[in-house]
Amino acid sequence: MRATGGNTLAMLAAFLIPLSALTGSAVDIGRLYMVKVRLQQACDAGALAGRKFMIDSTATTLDTNAAAQAKLFFANNFPSAMMGTPAYTTANVPFTPTKTADNQVAGTATTQVPMTVMKMFGQPVRSITVTCEARFDIADTDVMFVLDTTGSMTCAPQETGGCTMTSETYTRPDGTKGYSYTEKSTSKIVALRGAVMDFYDTVASNADPSTHLRYGVVTYTSTVNAGAAVPTQYMLNTDWTYQTRRAVGDQNYGATTTTTYNNITQAACNGYVNRTPALFTNKYGATAYTYDTTGVAQWKLVDSWTANSGNPSKGTCVIRNQPVVPLWRYTQWPADISGYVASISNGTGVPDPSKYNGSLNIWQGCLEERQTTASTTFDVNNLPPDLDPDLIPNSDATKWKPMWPEQTYDRSGTDTYDISEELFPPRYGNNNYYNYFVNTGGDVGRLQGGFVSCGKPVQRLATLTRSQLSNYVNAVDFRAIGGTYHDTGMIWGTRMLSPNGIFAADTAPWPGRQSVNRSIVFMTDGDMAPNADIYGMYGLERYDKRVSAGDFTSLTDRHNARFLAECAAAKARKITVYVIGFGQTLTPQLTQCASPGQAYYAGDSAALKAAFVKIANQVALLRVSK
Repeated sequence: MRATGGNTLAMLAAFLIPLSALTGSAVDIGRLYMVKVRLQQACDAGALAGRKFMIDSTATTLDTNAAAQAKLFFANNFPSAMMGTPAYTTANVPFTPTKTADNQVAGTATTQVPMTVMKMFGQPVRSITVTCEARFDIADTDVMFVLDTTGSMTCAPQETGGCTMTSETYTRPDGTKGYSYTEKSTSKIVALRGAVMDFYDTVASNADPSTHLRYGVVTYTSTVNAGAAVPTQYMLNTDWTYQTRRAVGDQNYGATTTTTYNNITQAACNGYVNRTPALFTNKYGATAYTYDTTGVAQWKLVDSWTANSGNPSKGTCVIRNQPVVPLWRYTQWPADISGYVASISNGTGVPDPSKYNGSLNIWQGCLEERQTTASTTFDVNNLPPDLDPDLIPNSDATKWKPMWPEQTYDRSGTDTYDISEELFPPRYGNNNYYNYFVNTGGDVGRLQGGFVSCGKPVQRLATLTRSQLSNYVNAVDFRAIGGTYHDTGMIWGTRMLSPNGIFAADTAPWPGRQSVNRSIVFMTDGDMAPNADIYGMYGLERYDKRVSAGDFTSLTDRHNARFLAECAAAKARKITVYVIGFGQTLTPQLTQCASPGQAYYAGDSAALKAAFVKIANQVALLRVSK
């Protein structure tokens, strides 16, 4: 029998070479993989840096600074001589950044990796090459600007204690008279116009050709002018009640005259009795007292009838001609609003039911909000109609109503107030009543004082050109006046940007595209400042009590609660909320309204521009695309 013990040694020697190759390949492949991963990361970092620093131009090559930054970021992310790769200097980096045909940055990185074990098997060096590309790229994006255009926006940012605001008039695009405060050349509203355009330019310069962008604008004070944007079927079109006045009787006015008729019957004498204009019963079942355009009516009344002595069936009739003026009752009255609602589109004015001067009113578009709950807390999952951005109107309570300042009156806190008016126009500022549109007398007018304001109509979400957006913010009616109600702006900004609700078609994704990124850019220069005597989106709070429930001391807290409820509603719909306080300290409410980390303070015009640009750069997300 032969000895076989030596065979094991021979077999081991035979297997040693392939085992060494197998082990070596595993080691060196692992090294190659580690180098390639790190090389790809460095390439991506270089491309991102190059795109960030790239100067937009028509040049086909990457500008010097962008190329240098790209190489620097590559070098910082790929250690020199890693795993035995060649050492390099800043001037000799194995990374070449280039500018693509569509103005992005691409790169190619190459390095040599020496083998270790596999070197014994004729594999001394392996070359690794990676490519990368980075772009400022925007997903389909909707941006809604919600902009404070209250009176303090005419102050300069440094006028933190307020400024002198001078009222002026201007002609609206519809030909009617408007009121605003005079702008200073350094005013905040001037800076706002520029910042909005800087935002647009920043996003536009970074968008690739396939990106869809839409913009909308809501300007707000105590009201929002959204009437023309709301589809007609969602407006109440029958009757609505206003804090106004109606004539409930006649009061004698001025001297009387008499007319004598001889030899007529008593019945004929009584037949002369009449009123011009005549009384009638209105649609509400009440007696309607109407007057001529000077506010006067004429009664013909029997002063006396004296029978003839010889023929008692006839006699002398004396008719007294008595001028009368209205006895006005100031309280809540209904009004037929069908013609008034239609006037915004057809331009046909309707008579003001609280006056008899023949004036015709055309609705400018500001709205009274739909049904609400006068509460201090709200459940974001069970909001009242006014705070629910998705609720499609399905009843009169859930429809919007037109603000009608021409026939709205304050009446000094009393529930009902009766006064005999001498002549039209009403005396303004007599400490008994104030009309929100007629401005006569010594007191400052409700329009001039911003107690009622109806600003620029909202811009629905659309693919606006730069010229279109510029024309909007530089229009004659993009002006500042009125008080600060953050909830009014946020309610309409969220409503117009929500993926559901009456504007869902505006916000729908493009065919074949993914869901749209949605952002609200909310800018204000003041804290919440409601006033029970302002006529705004919730009517005349002193009497309507839709927000306060009669507790006017809590009015600010109640409006803040509504504001925060609507901010939460926006974020629940995946809308990113950016908040900018312009010369206004970021209150807890403003900070809480913003999405995490997206509340900004801007102390001057330059800081406002920087904030808008910073937000725009967040909308224009820099990413690795290949």
